[in-house]
Amino acid sequence: MRRLLTLLAFAALCAPLAQAQVHSDQETKADIERHRAMAAAHTAAAQCLESGKDAQQCMKELQAACKNLAIGKYCGMKHAH
Repeated sequence: MRRLLTLLAFAALCAPLAQAQVHSDQETKADIERHRAMAAAHTAAAQCLESGKDAQQCMKELQAACKNLAIGKYCGMKHAH
């Protein structure tokens, strides 16, 4: 419980900092392109699974497509199973 309260307090302190960040038009355009590339990688992962390939193979392809694009090994997204 104490850990949760500490985390919530930290998040509350950081929230204004995150909102205050302003991007230039060029940075915004780069963000848009990254989001489109991540969406394309996830679409390809869905198509991979639909084709009947092994889930591990599709995950490897997703990770390769997202290298240097998103944070984490799930290309910026992770869902529950």
